[in-house]
Amino acid sequence: MQSVGKSTRLALGVALALSSLVAAAAETLELDNVEVVGDWLGDATDEDVKNHPGARTVIREETIRESGASNVREVLRRVPGLQVQDSNGTGGSDISLNVGTRGLTSRLSPRATILQDGIPLAVAPYGQPQLSLAPTSLGNIESIDVVRGGGAVRYGPQNVGGIINFVTRGIPEELVRELSFQTESAPAQGGFLNRSNAFIGGTADNGLGMALLYSGVRGDTYRDHSDTQIDDVMLKSSYKLSDIDELSASLQYYEADADMPGGLTSDEFDEDPYQSSRPFDNFEGERKQAVLKYSRTPDADRKFELTSFYNTSHRGSSLANGNPRKMTWLRQFPREYEVFGIEPRYSQLFLAGDSSHELGVGYRYIEEDSTEKRFDRSFKAGANPWSVPKKLATSNSAATEAHAAYVDDRIDIGNWTLTPGIRYEQVRVSSHNRLTGEHRQQRYSEPLPALNALYHLSDAWKLYANYNTSFGSIQHIQLSQDDDLSAEKAQTYEFGTRYNDSVWSAELTFFHIKFEDQLELVPGSSPSAWANAGETRHRGAELAGSYQFAALDPRLAGLSAYASLALTEATREEGANQGNDLPFYSREIATLGMRYETGPWTWNLDGYAQSRQFADAANTDAESANGSLGEIPGFAYWNGRGEYAFGPQLANLKVAAGVKNLFNREYYTRSTDNNLGKYLGQPRTLYLQTSVSF
Repeated sequence: MQSVGKSTRLALGVALALSSLVAAAAETLELDNVEVVGDWLGDATDEDVKNHPGARTVIREETIRESGASNVREVLRRVPGLQVQDSNGTGGSDISLNVGTRGLTSRLSPRATILQDGIPLAVAPYGQPQLSLAPTSLGNIESIDVVRGGGAVRYGPQNVGGIINFVTRGIPEELVRELSFQTESAPAQGGFLNRSNAFIGGTADNGLGMALLYSGVRGDTYRDHSDTQIDDVMLKSSYKLSDIDELSASLQYYEADADMPGGLTSDEFDEDPYQSSRPFDNFEGERKQAVLKYSRTPDADRKFELTSFYNTSHRGSSLANGNPRKMTWLRQFPREYEVFGIEPRYSQLFLAGDSSHELGVGYRYIEEDSTEKRFDRSFKAGANPWSVPKKLATSNSAATEAHAAYVDDRIDIGNWTLTPGIRYEQVRVSSHNRLTGEHRQQRYSEPLPALNALYHLSDAWKLYANYNTSFGSIQHIQLSQDDDLSAEKAQTYEFGTRYNDSVWSAELTFFHIKFEDQLELVPGSSPSAWANAGETRHRGAELAGSYQFAALDPRLAGLSAYASLALTEATREEGANQGNDLPFYSREIATLGMRYETGPWTWNLDGYAQSRQFADAANTDAESANGSLGEIPGFAYWNGRGEYAFGPQLANLKVAAGVKNLFNREYYTRSTDNNLGKYLGQPRTLYLQTSVSF
């Protein structure tokens, strides 16, 4: 605990016009009561978030359920600073995830470390960090922890866009059984998308805990040719070996198959934005994973954790070059991946004079192997592509061996928490062309220093600042095309303040990112080619807050509101398009919502808005005939929902109904990759939710 004098609090309050936010003085730091933290992500409690030395947002299960979301993408739009694209291009299905941070590319989420329960979610974290296959399901998620700054030492690689950790449901102490179901449909188009979830778990008297989780998706979206099937099963267990030793494990099987409706030309979009002109485009994938974790906490001063994981993934896609009447080729991209990782981490707490130190040391080893192929079918326009034999066009095998070691020291002294640290990445990436026999290899050794600082104005009010560095090696497919490409590096600076008590919560963050040697797809290249686009700069501010109205009047108990605003300027600093905005990001994004709970009823109203975007580095305004280029207008929409809880007498039955895009605002995005064109955003959509627990 920290203390600050009354005169100091008054001066700070007047200077910042926030004196009403300052709570009673905190007590002096009690060093004897400090406990080792270990994992920085931890349980992501409100206290963890409040004392994190950077921008951080946690979305919890209640908010996820009440959003009415049918996929992770819809939920992440609640987080300030995140730019979430609708499914488009070769990421044009609900199997993929397209999210970027602070103007970084959102196509397949390549520039954030995205985890599930602390384990990398990508099929190959170094060799292919894109999430064309995102093996996580909304129905199994308990919370989403988004660390936009201050975590780069512990988590990587390629964390310039922060860390996103999807936390699956934990094992309860008592037996819990739950079933839930959601169905939604866009009246203008018809068709239903259904999501069903099941959970059973508990802990026996002998300390053995087990949980079985299932989430499944079936049905169509509002576009033609959008049939989706997803099955995600997890088995989790934990066992207390002793008072200080615990062993936990999990198994996951994820299987998905989804049609991709594809982009439309300008004329096709004007004729019918719901149609699909690409009936052969499809994406499917599978992931099998095992995780084993051992933790030992001898006392409040020491903690050791050992985490190991192994997974195999398959992803395949079929892409054609447009309308069946005009298409002349069909390509298939089968890819196989195998990843093994192990990470020991040790944390030691010790006192030195008036300061408390938590020294953390960790090491992670990851080994990746992949096989990537492409089969081509060429034919005359109008022919049946499946009647033409396929030819092997490319066949590459690749491997990555990555060592990451880190050390940091969290120092608590007076009202300050300082955390200097350094991460050291050593990576070897190799690619072998099986058709030509050509072998390519790159090695990288990168020290990545960081410094995080937190000042405790009071128990509720914090100031923070940090400097973090990020590194991303050449990916497998990039190396197979060109061994002269440079790895990506970035430096991130943050300064902000956070306040949180039982009434108010607020966060204001200023950020600056200098991103060097940025890699991107060459627009219009077929097959896709990569190039270094040079340096980009990302600057801006993020503001978020919430308020409980019961503090104004007891009659307003149950009423709360939230809002956020993200202002971002992301521009090119080199090349022919110097000074232009980066593609597919908005300079302004805002959210606004209210929640009212009275008796068994809960009501939600949520709004979202974003400003215009450009589809290319040249910031082309005029729309191209194929629909891929041109301005993407800004838009806003509202969602509404009502829920009734019947209580324990009816197995805790809850029934809810809601509407997305309440006023049916038409909006769209574009794609410039192989599956290019215009993509309609979600129209007015009605949904029904129900759940029971017993």
